[in-house]
Amino acid sequence: MPEAQEILLKYWKHSSFRPLQKEIIDSVLNGQDTFALLPTGGGKSICFQVPAMMKDGICLVISPLIALMKDQVANLQKLDIKAIALTGGIHTDEIIDLLDNCQYGNYKFLYLSPERLQSDWILERIKNLPISLIAIDEAHCVSQWGHDFRPAYLKISELKKYFLKVPFLALTASATPKVIEDIKTEVGMKDPAFFQQSFERKNIAYMVFEVEDKLYRVEQILKKNPQPSIIYVRNRKSCLNMAAQLQSLGFTATYYHGGLTSKEKDKNMNLWMSEQAQVIIATNAFGMGIDKGNVKTVIHTQLPENLENYYQESGRAGRNGDKAFSVVLTNSADSNQSEQQFLNILPDKKFLNKMYVKLCNYFQIAYGEGLDDSFSFKLNHFCQKYDFPTLKTYNALQFLNQQGIITMSQEFSEKITMQFLIESKEVIRYMSLNPNDEEIILAIVRTYPGIYEMKTPFNISVIAKKSNHTEEQIAAVLEKLLAKEIIDYKAKNNDATILFNEVREDDLTINRVSKYLEKQNQLKKDQLLSVLHYIKDQKTCKNRLILDYFGEETTANCGVCSYCITQRGKITEADSIPDKILHLLKSASLTSREIETTTKLNTGDVINALQELLENNYITVQSNNKYTLKL
Repeated sequence: MPEAQEILLKYWKHSSFRPLQKEIIDSVLNGQDTFALLPTGGGKSICFQVPAMMKDGICLVISPLIALMKDQVANLQKLDIKAIALTGGIHTDEIIDLLDNCQYGNYKFLYLSPERLQSDWILERIKNLPISLIAIDEAHCVSQWGHDFRPAYLKISELKKYFLKVPFLALTASATPKVIEDIKTEVGMKDPAFFQQSFERKNIAYMVFEVEDKLYRVEQILKKNPQPSIIYVRNRKSCLNMAAQLQSLGFTATYYHGGLTSKEKDKNMNLWMSEQAQVIIATNAFGMGIDKGNVKTVIHTQLPENLENYYQESGRAGRNGDKAFSVVLTNSADSNQSEQQFLNILPDKKFLNKMYVKLCNYFQIAYGEGLDDSFSFKLNHFCQKYDFPTLKTYNALQFLNQQGIITMSQEFSEKITMQFLIESKEVIRYMSLNPNDEEIILAIVRTYPGIYEMKTPFNISVIAKKSNHTEEQIAAVLEKLLAKEIIDYKAKNNDATILFNEVREDDLTINRVSKYLEKQNQLKKDQLLSVLHYIKDQKTCKNRLILDYFGEETTANCGVCSYCITQRGKITEADSIPDKILHLLKSASLTSREIETTTKLNTGDVINALQELLENNYITVQSNNKYTLKL
């Protein structure tokens, strides 16, 4: 059997392992159940990919992230390693073919979502495969106390019954002690070897600043640190607004959110990865599998949903080991806004039940029917039709998706259909009169022979490749043909596709999962309180707050976070800050921002001192927002 380091060098071109990778691999190779808690950037996939290449048989990888599964399979295939993913939306016949390939085609990796294990016939097929290792990625989803619990993960324990001698490897980047114990129990791991890399990122300085003008502070940070940066925001609108504002200030900025097409995502990502854009503004849709070593700063201008997400997003800074910054910019309105964003949009059982019934009615699914039915879905139209609040409805759909009742894929693909309205001989005549369009039209009729008889699904990128033209040129020809009434051509964007995984049973369906909804809602409330505690606590090192949340004890302050820096340069005399400001204002009238910049004091201290001076009539504020000494 080849050595682990030989495999690592041969396929991944690395000469050495990251911390704990080798120990985890050795544990798996010894046939032992293993739990690996490696923070973001720790290289979790290597921990199962290397031993799988060393052993005979197939590595079964269970993952909830479709995009990540597709990405890993594509990367393995580039390395000439045979890998398959059973993602949602694949028809039964195709699944049978893929599983046949696994059984007889010498494949090394089979990726599947946990929901696939709920199909008994798929489970039966998997039982007969030569499985040598079972890897459970994003293992926190197993736990009801994890931040993304998915009941389908509980079916993993069924595999334990059939693969008694096969090692199970649970991997996660963020899990509290309670979640860790829950995972071990639910999966049925037998005395697992436990490997945990410290959550401490010594090269990251965690900063929390209370500021009035967030954009101004972002500008300051990006000017001071011109290296690649990420700014996380909560929604698509904020993404676009922040990108536009930074561009107007002269920064090279792009953006990334879940509503972009795959092509737009790739384009914007490449701008940032190639450093044609200094900063990328993103929602939490961004970050999966991102491994850019020289990110200097990660900024959150809106509060994160939980500390697990915040830790993972912050961890995208400083992967090269250089000093980096994770900055949260907050103000007095953020707490209320967060409650509006996260808590007021949580669906309760009553709303979930009503929404599910209306969803079935929307697609005209009768009671007892709907299994494997798939539909294009526009969220806004659905909400308008039934007068549902959009965000609460989206969360309800996401919950049904996590429970495996539906599969909601947000492909955001452009659906195009086309049909020729004239006879083939007339099309030939048109080509002879318009030779510039000939190659494109020939590619269309050769690719889609039935396009004269019926509306035919049409792929612009395929025609572009076959005709050796750009997609823009194809689109221009189609528009011309449409205008001349030579073709019928329709293009529409779908928000999502919804696949029903169960027959419609209304109350029976919702009653079965409502207990999970209640737990999930309570968990989200508790998680938000943890975020607010992290933001508001002014007496504890920020690094220690994070480590404590994940159950890692430390008595030492980090020395580099916003709290530690304040302590290091703390002025002990109570009156010294107002006195310093008074001395400064003897020379000139200044805004609070100018005072803050000159004194290098934090915003909160400056504001408190200014309020005190105003109340005692030492200073006054002018119409231009400058403070001046009172005569």
